[in-house]
Amino acid sequence: MCVLAFAWRVHEHFPMVIAGNRDEFHERPTAPAHWWEDQPGLLAGRDLREGGTWMGLSRRGRFAVVTNIREQVDAGNGELRSRGGLVTDFLASELSPAAWAADLDTRNYPGFNLIFGDLEQALYLSSHGISASALKPGVYGLSNHLLDTPWPKLVTTRDVLIRCLDAENPNVDGMFRALADPQQVDDALLPETGVPLEWERRLSSVFIVHPVYGTRASTVMMWGRSGEAYLEERSFTSSGEKQDSRQFEFALEASPGHSRESQTASVRPRRHR
Repeated sequence: MCVLAFAWRVHEHFPMVIAGNRDEFHERPTAPAHWWEDQPGLLAGRDLREGGTWMGLSRRGRFAVVTNIREQVDAGNGELRSRGGLVTDFLASELSPAAWAADLDTRNYPGFNLIFGDLEQALYLSSHGISASALKPGVYGLSNHLLDTPWPKLVTTRDVLIRCLDAENPNVDGMFRALADPQQVDDALLPETGVPLEWERRLSSVFIVHPVYGTRASTVMMWGRSGEAYLEERSFTSSGEKQDSRQFEFALEASPGHSRESQTASVRPRRHR
């Protein structure tokens, strides 16, 4: 993922809401969101080169999303693992989020940000930090630097998510409209991340269109207090045209403190035109 907004325990009916874009080279083979046969209970897209993913949910009520940190990487260091493995490893783990993070050696990966959690807690971990930190209720933004670094596209996406939560059911269509914004920002507002100015401009938009590198997928992911999870993914061609759209709704498995009896109501995101 390269830009996302995340609401944790803000909405009355949906404690977890994530809306984000995955930006990647178009040549990198990818499978759209699906239930994985080799890891039953895991719902995510898949990087077919390394086998990991950028964002996913599990039936057990675990979620994770990763972004890279835009920095120079030692291309000769073949020992570094794929960042997508962080998401799949956490979703498949039986450890609590805090215990899983405590066992992780961030030096094994290129620069990354990871938001992850379960029905009880959400945490943020960066390869530039010392340890994972629990997130308080609130709305956060993340791109290719640290959490809530005020890059213009991060601020824009986060502000739209806040407005989309101002209803009984989150405005899913409004989130996707925000994720489809191709507007580049003024040069005076561009961050300096070490890439040429032309690419700083291209990367400044929420939705990136370029024949080599751009927005491959937009995803909205959430679960409700009723125990119903929801994931919608829209994937795009190198010209920015919608290629595929998938929606998934399923019941989360009961966990300590979340009995099946408390998960009987159906809370579904409403469409807003």
